[in-house]
Amino acid sequence: MLRTELDGPRITFTIDDPERRNPLTNEVVSAMIAELRALPAQARVVVLTGAGDRAFCAGGDLAGGFFAAPVETHSERAQLAELFRLMRRCGRPVIARVNGHALAGGFGLMLGCDTAISVDSATFGMPEVGIGLWPMVITAVAQRALAPKVALDLMMTGRRFGADEALALGAVSQVVPVAQLDTAIDAAVDALVEKSAAVVALGKDAFYAAQDMPFDAALDFLASGITAVALTDDAREGLAAFVGKRTPRFEGR
Repeated sequence: MLRTELDGPRITFTIDDPERRNPLTNEVVSAMIAELRALPAQARVVVLTGAGDRAFCAGGDLAGGFFAAPVETHSERAQLAELFRLMRRCGRPVIARVNGHALAGGFGLMLGCDTAISVDSATFGMPEVGIGLWPMVITAVAQRALAPKVALDLMMTGRRFGADEALALGAVSQVVPVAQLDTAIDAAVDALVEKSAAVVALGKDAFYAAQDMPFDAALDFLASGITAVALTDDAREGLAAFVGKRTPRFEGR
């Protein structure tokens, strides 16, 4: 149920089950993990999306047994945690192409991306509490992507909300009409590909590492980080291009 397409520097993962609103099944999560572990060097940007025009991802596959036999299937459900780790550590920007509703685990999948561009008709939320469940694993990404009180309120109430509110809350980076979604994704990919792959990877790693550090420790860590960036060939090229008033030619090292 996961379709993968490599197109130049872009690799797109599409959850391909539109009739069921692209559920986040164990098989889909396993396939995403495998693909992220084996990203080709050519792939500079990862795009995650859902098939069709109704849903990005509507969450776990309740009918398919995702929540059945809690003890026996614990390791399978824990795959979602590994997916979130790999999304952060894959060394590439990850863009959510939110073509429709992003609910429950699908909302968490979107928040786990580095940036998200959504159609204006999408709805969002963590409605698990309404059926006696709790969005446990996605708590880790929700409480980092949203203000804590906002995240907890959405979990406790299960309230759904629209794209404009998602933008105001910082859950998505950009909201566009349906007809403009692919144009916006293309522009985002092109902007990222123009940058140094080495510097973006170092910067992304530093951003997430510093997020969970105490303030003083984060400052010390980031001070070392700028030195690591300055030692790259691309940083030297970028500075030379700036001084020479020309476009830099980054080589990703």
